[in-house]
Amino acid sequence: MTARNNVHVTVLGLGAMGTALAAAVIGAEHPTTVWNRSPGKADGLVAQGATAAATARDAILNSQVVIACLLDDASVHEVLDPLTDELAGRVLINVTTTTPAQARESAAWAERAGIAYLDGGIMAVPHMIGRPESSILYSGSAEVFHEYKPLLDLWGTSTYFGEDAGLASLYDLALLSGMYVMFAGFLHGAAMVAPAGITATEFAAAAAPWLTAMTGGFHGFAEVVDGGDYTVAGQQSLEFSDLTDIVTASADQGISTEVIDVVQRLIQRQIDAGHGKEGFARIFESIRHPA
Repeated sequence: MTARNNVHVTVLGLGAMGTALAAAVIGAEHPTTVWNRSPGKADGLVAQGATAAATARDAILNSQVVIACLLDDASVHEVLDPLTDELAGRVLINVTTTTPAQARESAAWAERAGIAYLDGGIMAVPHMIGRPESSILYSGSAEVFHEYKPLLDLWGTSTYFGEDAGLASLYDLALLSGMYVMFAGFLHGAAMVAPAGITATEFAAAAAPWLTAMTGGFHGFAEVVDGGDYTVAGQQSLEFSDLTDIVTASADQGISTEVIDVVQRLIQRQIDAGHGKEGFARIFESIRHPA
């Protein structure tokens, strides 16, 4: 398997992300074929130099490298399972969001069919593709990753996590979990101050620098978790971290306490188990070993 500067690429799925991926490939002057289930979405890419295929089969037959960026795992198999013969001997890079188990199942399916498979998790929104802040995580075939890395790097920083095809998805979803919980925390705070006449925009001006500074604590938490000693000096204790005041103030403002209740329960479980003097990072144990 040899990557060429003019490698032919097919992109299956032209939602906002698939369109951005295809545009980056076209911009690098790779011959590019595109396909989408519903018609019309390829028009802008055709104007940029892509070839629109009438069927997924035709699109696959046009290229050595096939990029799948579809709605979900079910849609990937709905489109590709009938085309295993056409895909055999080709490279399939699946950047559709899936679970780790689904990624591993797809890798096993591809291996049985003689398809070189690489799974990807996109840590970017469409407008970030091709920019320095875009990051794409990969796992699966090491040969595919290394041979086609120049192609993959068109989309953002490419990071490889190993032959286990589920690892990119695992990292992807784990990182997204941190993002969504942070977003929920911000929106909870915005809801807290809203009854006082403070706009979400005003609150964001205070929240953004504060939360950015607090991410510096990740490495310290990680060292404690990996070391397994929650009694190390310098940590904020679970008792000190008790969120009763935040819960009470939220209720006094007339808003839901659901977001903060989750964290309070994780803290309280460890306090009730006799670990109140230990560090806040110990809630990892509440999460890692659910009651």
